[in-house]
Amino acid sequence: MPSDDLGLPVNVPAPVRRVVSLVPAVTEMLFAIGAGPQVAAVSSYDDFPPDVAGLPRVGALLDPDVERILALRPDLVISYGSQTSLQSQLASARVPVFDYRHAGLEGIFDTLHRLGPAVGRRSEAERLISDLRAQLGRVRTRVRGKARPRTLLVFGREPGSLRGLYVSGGRGFLHDMLEIAGGVDVFADVDRESVQPSQETLLARAPEVILEVRAKGLAGGADAPAQERRVWSRLFSIPAVKSDRIHFLSGDYLVVPGPRVGRATEDFARALHPDAFQ
Repeated sequence: MPSDDLGLPVNVPAPVRRVVSLVPAVTEMLFAIGAGPQVAAVSSYDDFPPDVAGLPRVGALLDPDVERILALRPDLVISYGSQTSLQSQLASARVPVFDYRHAGLEGIFDTLHRLGPAVGRRSEAERLISDLRAQLGRVRTRVRGKARPRTLLVFGREPGSLRGLYVSGGRGFLHDMLEIAGGVDVFADVDRESVQPSQETLLARAPEVILEVRAKGLAGGADAPAQERRVWSRLFSIPAVKSDRIHFLSGDYLVVPGPRVGRATEDFARALHPDAFQ
C-alpha cells in the first residue's frame, strides 16, 4: 500500500482516475510518469508542462479552495505536509491525501517511488527514477577530477540590489545539485535550505564563483546581466567578483524539485566547468 512522507498508509482507491495536485513539483512528476490524463486540477502556480494550462485552479499552499476541490470529486489530493487544516477537512470527507514534504534530491526519488503506485504508474515512476539517476551520474562523470570552486548559490534577491538575498545552505535539492555539478557550497556547514547572509558574511566566506538562479529572466533586456554584475561590484574583494565568475541562469526548471533536475544540474555544471562540456 502506498505511504505518505510520514510512512503512514494512504488508502487510495484503485484505479485512481481524478487527482488534484496543489504541488507544482508533483504535478510535473504526474505528467512525467504518464498520469497527466488523471490530473483533474492543479494549483494557482502550476505552469508546466503546458498541458496544465486548461485545467481548473484550486488555490495553493496558503489558500486552498476546499469547496472547489471537493466539488471535483477527486480520488486523491496531493498536498503539502504543512497543510494540516486542509488535510483534516479532506479526511472528514474521506478523500485520500498524498502528503508531500520538500527535501533534497533523494526526496524527489522517494516521492516518485511512492507516487507511482499511488496513481497506478509504478513502472513508469521507477523508469523515471532510473533515468534521472543516470542523468546525474553523467554530470558527475563530466566534472570528476575538476577543481571544485567555492560557490555561492543565490536563488533570490531584489533586482539591482544586494537586499533580500537568499542563498543555498547545506541542505536541500539546490545544495545537492550544486555538489553534483562540481561546486562546493560556501554555506555547506549551515544545516538549512536557505540562508540570508549579510554582506560582511559574504566577504568572510569569499566565494570563488557566484551562481544566480532565477525562475524568470533578468528584467532590463540585453543590458541586464551587465547591470546585475555591477551590483556585485560593491563587494569587489570577493574572489568571484574580482575574476568576474558571476553566472546568471534563468528558467523555472532550475528551482523546481521535479523531473527536470537532471537538466538543471547539468546547467549548473556547464557554468562551473565549461571546459568539461566542450
